[in-house]
Amino acid sequence: MLRALRPSSTTILPEPPQPQAFLSTIHPHIDPSQTKCTTPKPFPYTTTLPTLLQPISDQNPPPHLSYAPLFQFLTGQNFLKLGQQIHAHMTLHGLQPNAFLGAKMVAMYASSGDLESAVTVFRKIKDPTSLLYNSIIRAYTNNGCPLKTIGIYRQMHSLRLKGDNFTFPFVLKSCANVLDVWMGECVHGQSLRFGLELDAYVGTSLIDFYVKVGELRDANKVFDLMTVRAVSSWNALIAGYMKEGEIRVAEDLFRGMPCRNIVSWTSMISGYTQNGLAEEALSLFDEMLKEDSEVKPNWVTIMSVLPACAHSASFERGRRINEYVNRIGLESNPSVQTALIAMYAKCGSLVNARCCFDRILENEKNLCAWNTMITAYASHGQGLESVSTFENMVRAGVYPDAITFTGLLSGCSHSGLVEFGLRYFNSMQTKYSVEPRHEHYACVVDLLARAGRLVEAKEFIKKIPMQPGPSIWGALLAACRKSRNLEIAEIAVKELFVLEPENSCNYILLSNMYAEAGMWKEVDKLRARLKCEGIKKNPGCSWIEIKGKAHLFLSGDLSHPQSKEIYNLLEALPEKIKAAGYIPNTSFVLHDISEEEKEQNLIIHSEKLAIAFGLLNTNPEVVIRITKNLRICGDCHTVIKFISKIYEREIVVRDVNRFHHFRDGACSCGDYW
Repeated sequence: MLRALRPSSTTILPEPPQPQAFLSTIHPHIDPSQTKCTTPKPFPYTTTLPTLLQPISDQNPPPHLSYAPLFQFLTGQNFLKLGQQIHAHMTLHGLQPNAFLGAKMVAMYASSGDLESAVTVFRKIKDPTSLLYNSIIRAYTNNGCPLKTIGIYRQMHSLRLKGDNFTFPFVLKSCANVLDVWMGECVHGQSLRFGLELDAYVGTSLIDFYVKVGELRDANKVFDLMTVRAVSSWNALIAGYMKEGEIRVAEDLFRGMPCRNIVSWTSMISGYTQNGLAEEALSLFDEMLKEDSEVKPNWVTIMSVLPACAHSASFERGRRINEYVNRIGLESNPSVQTALIAMYAKCGSLVNARCCFDRILENEKNLCAWNTMITAYASHGQGLESVSTFENMVRAGVYPDAITFTGLLSGCSHSGLVEFGLRYFNSMQTKYSVEPRHEHYACVVDLLARAGRLVEAKEFIKKIPMQPGPSIWGALLAACRKSRNLEIAEIAVKELFVLEPENSCNYILLSNMYAEAGMWKEVDKLRARLKCEGIKKNPGCSWIEIKGKAHLFLSGDLSHPQSKEIYNLLEALPEKIKAAGYIPNTSFVLHDISEEEKEQNLIIHSEKLAIAFGLLNTNPEVVIRITKNLRICGDCHTVIKFISKIYEREIVVRDVNRFHHFRDGACSCGDYW
């Protein structure tokens, strides 16, 4: 990330300050007897600041090179003002830096966040050297200026200055950041010319470069040629194979490593998570927690594994990781708490998500933390809370971005806050300078269509300054089902059949609308088309976690060991809930079977099987948490409301669109879904 550039504020002193004046500047902040160099330097680590200041005060004029160890000592210490004063002291004595001293000054200014002064010093050096160029290349790279790094390397090359193992890694990193394959390959060629192909630092940087630009074969070639492989070389290649989904190759590399560090383990866990292998990620994390494990998880590892809990809706696993976080003292880490917010929200616990958000100090709540909380409320249909959190964020001085508005508009849509949503959408550019993207237009279409303003939504689509994609037409189609507007539904589905012809959900949704309207010939036509084009319907499945183990159910599933008990409970259920007012919604079940068979088909839906299993295997005070891969059907939504009242249970269902919290016969969505 580009650091904010701070202008140079070098103070011109009336007379050269003495060492005591320099020390008084930093005395409240450091103990000179303890502060030591933090990077490899030619000066002893035991050298203290007073000792380094002595030569420039004892002699007049001071020796030119006596300033070099001072600037080197201050590099990375973040004492910019002291560095500026020493620079001023040198200038008052009429001394100008040569290339060697200039390199130290560039490093000091850049590490203190003052890139502008670093560049100014660099430009004033008349006879630059490779050392000086290395300093400015590192400065540009570490301050997030990859194009400037590449430009300055070109300049260095044109002066016929030789690059080394301090040059090429930073240039390669910049090439990777801007996906400049040609320049990266040129740098690779230069490293070969200078005999650095076997250097572990350069080799690892080459592997990392080729991985990031998608040239995994070349990365592997570099790895194979390395005679000495640093752990970082293995890690870079593992990350590359995980990125490409080559899981087995990454696993073989991991197992074949002579030694592994925290990055090795974290790369594997992160790779598993990103490839949807939640159980593998969690198992490897558990292995790290064993007493005999030499490497324990750090905050980055925890942030990598928490999404795995969210993907698999493993609430209990996530809660145990949270307890581990507290044990190792990371409860105040804002990044970890933000990851916990996302995990708890996706596992269905807004209360825990909010607790994690509140643990972050107000001055440490960054945009990511606010966005995560806004999106959490939105996914649970808590639109007013999304709005309130957004307003609090703005009052705290944190400006929104595109992700903020996606969450905010989604929250307004799920809660029917049409006027709020339209107002925020219209303020994106005018007030916050955020350019609306495709997903924002999709949210507005959803906002209008859910509220029954289908014609308005259709007209809005015509005004969108980009080609409407599947999410936009899909939002319109989904709302047409609720409003029973076949005319607009057919317009939307015509576009969707072109944009995503393999998506069976669009066919099924339109088929259900035809069935509700009694248009059975159209239903048969759609089913025939599905069969003819070989499009398979995604099977509905639901899962529930009990005592750390996930139990998966398909519609009509008989494979579970407790199937008999589950079906006995479900068979007795209709009489109980009918007595409380339940009327089965069989309007879109197959039309060529009896009404009794239709009701029987509804009973065996996967979410009902999962809930029945939860009722049989949990205590009354335990929240039943279900995840479904598709949108929950209308009849199941109604049945679960009755179950929550009759059995006095709290049930949370996460479907493909949002969360539904059922309690005492009502759902958090207010039937607005």
